[in-house]
Amino acid sequence: MKFLIVEQDLRVSGTSQGIISRSFLAKLRKAYPEATIDVVYIVHTDTEDQLNLLPVNTIEKKIINIKVPFWTIFWNRFYWRLFHVSLKERNIHKQYAKFIETIHYKAYDHIFIRSAGIDHEIILATHNLPILKKAIVNFHDPYPLSWYVGSKTDLSNLELFRLKRMMEIVAQAKTCSSSAQWMSHDLEHLYASKKKFYTLPHQFDETVFDLSDKSQMLAKNKKISISYHGAIMFGRNLENLLIAYQELVQENVSYKENTEFILRVKGEGIKQLKQQFSSIENIQILDCLNFSNSSNEQIHESDIIIILENGPLYCNILVGKAPFLAAYGKPVLCVSPEKSELRGIITDERFIADMNNVQEIKQKLKGLIDDRMISNEKVTPFGDYFSDENFKTSLGKIINNL
Repeated sequence: MKFLIVEQDLRVSGTSQGIISRSFLAKLRKAYPEATIDVVYIVHTDTEDQLNLLPVNTIEKKIINIKVPFWTIFWNRFYWRLFHVSLKERNIHKQYAKFIETIHYKAYDHIFIRSAGIDHEIILATHNLPILKKAIVNFHDPYPLSWYVGSKTDLSNLELFRLKRMMEIVAQAKTCSSSAQWMSHDLEHLYASKKKFYTLPHQFDETVFDLSDKSQMLAKNKKISISYHGAIMFGRNLENLLIAYQELVQENVSYKENTEFILRVKGEGIKQLKQQFSSIENIQILDCLNFSNSSNEQIHESDIIIILENGPLYCNILVGKAPFLAAYGKPVLCVSPEKSELRGIITDERFIADMNNVQEIKQKLKGLIDDRMISNEKVTPFGDYFSDENFKTSLGKIINNL
């Protein structure tokens, strides 16, 4: 069996998609150990990505020049307002398409084209290309951005024409999938697909990462260390979580003496959060780390790890942190809206709380702290959802159109 994987992000740090895509290749190799796996890696900036760690047969890396000519930018100022199409975007997609057209894809049994980020350049570049008819197109996020839950982007004619373009690509593709069941459901209807959207959850596999760098990790100072590493975006509610923890340490001296909350965050509102909770010495709001240090800090120093889902009403994506945490058996508290992807995966109510209910967050956090005070046993909040067996089963359904 021969697989061709077209990737846009295989970075080892600073991006959830790079971590997910690297892990996908590792799990693919485990599922099909004798298969030929060739990767075409298309990027617009050159980075050191430790590609030697990936268990594939070949990797071809191509750096695309996406600098848009001056006159294109100039005319685009008028063009997109008149015709609701961005010449700048089309120019970038054309640069990707020129290279994708040169790929010798016909010898492969299965072709995966995998999106990265919120702009979906590689997928959009395949519009009307012959490779698309043989390709399994995988969506990491919804597109266009105005349909991303928690986004502040307004619906416009430009967004509607972006949607029309993606609908045409979906119609041309052999198969489509996404990383979350709710997202597959939503995109199948959004793109008016006549074909089923499959679900292939995010994965994590430690073997494709070098986690030897521990130079910046912070050793815990209390018996119980709670942590959140990640971004504040798309309606994630960190404030309610910190209010709940603040009330715990103010009401019970045991929690003040025996617990700490370490946050390594980026995104909106961090300065305000630092000011709001500056009087709580148990809370430390710090800068983010590279993936190796962040992983080691969570694996070896954190006792309870926080997941923030998008909100405030609905989350149809699967956060990339979930399979990483599942691999290490850590207790988690998933702070979620009423309807979300992880609510269908985490069946033990101890590990999930309503992001809009401070008292429920407080109660669930207290329960996890109390349990951790007396036991360090591994737990399985996600069951076997991210297991190798489930991955192979889900992948089999996609490649065989079951």
